[in-house]
Amino acid sequence: MTKREVRFTVNGEARAVLVEPRRTLGDTLREDCGLTGTHLGCEHGVCGACTVMVDGQPVRSCLMFGVQAEGAEIRTVEGLAAADGTLNPLQRAFWENHGLQCGYCTPGFLMLATWLLERGEPFGEEEMRHVLSSNLCRCTGYQGILDSVRQAARELGQWTESAPG
Repeated sequence: MTKREVRFTVNGEARAVLVEPRRTLGDTLREDCGLTGTHLGCEHGVCGACTVMVDGQPVRSCLMFGVQAEGAEIRTVEGLAAADGTLNPLQRAFWENHGLQCGYCTPGFLMLATWLLERGEPFGEEEMRHVLSSNLCRCTGYQGILDSVRQAARELGQWTESAPG
C-alpha cells in the first residue's frame, strides 16, 4: 500500500511521517512518532484509553486515520508535564488521589479531563461525571479518578457546585 506524507504538530513539535492511509492516528502516534503513552484498548472508540487532543478537542485516536491529521495540532499525554518533568496539577492530583491502578486507561482520562479543565469554564459534579463517563476503567472504581479531577479543578479555580451541567 502506498504511504502518504502527513505533516502535523505533536506536543509542540512539527512532525512529518509517512503513513499508510488505513493506519489510525493512534497507531501513527505510537509506531511512527514513538509516543507510546497513547494506549489502544478496544480499538472501537468505546473505552477512551486512546483519547488525545486534536486541534483542542478530545478525539478517540483509534477512530481517526493518521492521514486525517494533516495540518493538525495534536497533544498527547506526553505533552502534559512541564519540559523538566514537573507534573501539572491534574497529573499531581491523580498521583495524590490514587486515580490509577494498572494505568492503562489513565492517559485517556488525563486527556479528557485536561480538555474539561482547559475550557476555562467552571464545572461541578454532574458535568464532571457526565464528561468522564465516556471513558472506561476496570480497576479503580472511578472514585480516585473523580477525586483527582475535582482536586485539580479546585486548585485551578474551576470547581463550583452550582456550575451548569
